Amino acid sequence: LGGALTSYLSWRWCLYINLVFAGIAITGGALWLHAQQKTTGGKLDIPGVLLVSSGVFCIVYGFSNAATHGWSTPATYGFLVAGVVLLVAFAVWQGRARHPLLPPRVVLDRNRGASYLAILIVGAGLFGIFLFLTYYMQVSLGYSPVISGVAFLPMVACIAVAANVGNIVLLPRIGPKPIVIAAFLLLTGGQIWLTRIGVHGDYVGDILGPLMITGTGMGLMFSTAINTGTYGVDPRDAGVASASVNTGQQLGGSIGTSLLNTIAASATTAYITSHLASLHARPTPAALHAVQAAGFVHGYTTVFWWCTGLFAVGAVVCGTLMRRGPLQGMGPGGAPAPAAVTEQSPAVS
Repeated sequence: LGGALTSYLSWRWCLYINLVFAGIAITGGALWLHAQQKTTGGKLDIPGVLLVSSGVFCIVYGFSNAATHGWSTPATYGFLVAGVVLLVAFAVWQGRARHPLLPPRVVLDRNRGASYLAILIVGAGLFGIFLFLTYYMQVSLGYSPVISGVAFLPMVACIAVAANVGNIVLLPRIGPKPIVIAAFLLLTGGQIWLTRIGVHGDYVGDILGPLMITGTGMGLMFSTAINTGTYGVDPRDAGVASASVNTGQQLGGSIGTSLLNTIAASATTAYITSHLASLHARPTPAALHAVQAAGFVHGYTTVFWWCTGLFAVGAVVCGTLMRRGPLQGMGPGGAPAPAAVTEQSPAVS
């Protein structure tokens, strides 16, 4: 849809179209959602909001600033250090706040904490995959925005199939630990395959296979991490547990996009600079174009290598944190077992 809107209308319609979806959601909410009794005693954790928002902003700005000003400038490392300090302060504050934004009891459960971390890691790599594969298909291979969008559909199909298999068949039987590890390993393998792309690559030989492997890994990861991240929480924490899953993905996407874009820009610039120096005093336009095209691909493959390392680390860390065995009380098909319905069904839903 984004490719069609960009090609036939304007990229701005990728933003305008959200008004249509928002209108449908507002109308549906007004017609079918009913008022519920207000929960008393809750208050907004304003210091927590300020600390975590400021910390994430500083980290994203620092990574983005490195693309244009380098890593050694105070505007880069200063913001990164400030971001880390603010996030540490946020974590400390959550243990002391009367109404914490993110109660430690939600995150400190090993399965849930590992699920939030897995979603953050995958979110960081996911946006990099989409962004730089789109660049590769449109800039290097000359695909139109519509064809680029269609090219991602096999990955979407694999996500849908793997999500259902992971959620309904695998999770109740073997638990989240082996699924999360397998998902990270599939994502790692897909990125290693993508590092083999070239200036004159083709879709079937260089893109389709990695996309399907990556989509399978994403489907297994999303269904498992979302279910595990919201399973077994107290009803009062169901909202914050669900929000933590979504927030982890969005934060991962923001941080990953800024960091990976900086890495790609630095790798591309270094490649082009070093190879232009080896050319003749007056290189031909064809030679310049060849170096530039190779430099872009080098930047993309550098990002895919970084994503490879990121997913490999995720497999080790999240696999170590998660407990063995099925989730306690989960019955066949991913539903709570009869004995756990009363306590846990609100959190699962």
